Amino acid sequence: MTISPHFYALQGQKKEAMADSFAQVLVHLTFHAKSGGVTMERDDLPRIFQYIGGIVRSLKGIPMAVGGMPDHVHILSSLPRTISIADFTMNVKKSSSKWIKCLGERYSNFAWQDGYGIFSVSYSIRNQVVGYILHQEEHHRRQTFKEELKAFLEANGIDYDEKYL
Repeated sequence: MTISPHFYALQGQKKEAMADSFAQVLVHLTFHAKSGGVTMERDDLPRIFQYIGGIVRSLKGIPMAVGGMPDHVHILSSLPRTISIADFTMNVKKSSSKWIKCLGERYSNFAWQDGYGIFSVSYSIRNQVVGYILHQEEHHRRQTFKEELKAFLEANGIDYDEKYL
């Protein structure tokens, strides 16, 4: 009878363990301002994006790019190994929305939509994604956010219902 090596570890025998935990999970997160609601002023975008980068860092992520347009945001970040995708996204959206509301009366009703898109990114193409995020203005001269999101969903094999986009 063959006994699993795990059996001996469970019996108090010497076991080998990995010295540390390692992770390199990059995600491209995008979300949109509430439809029909307040959007961000172009002049405010640089400091909003900088603040969002700070939120990512506070969650132990590494923001590689934060950008977007007055109605939506894109973030390329490492995903901290200590937090779920849902918690990471919720914290970024909740903290940034709360802070944006403090920028002045114009933003008192600002809110993000409930949904979001988050996609894994290979480390080998991170620079392409950074370029994409930092050139959103140019990109959106040719494509709406909805068209952009549909392209991401299709490229990542994600089924969707058009009425929820």
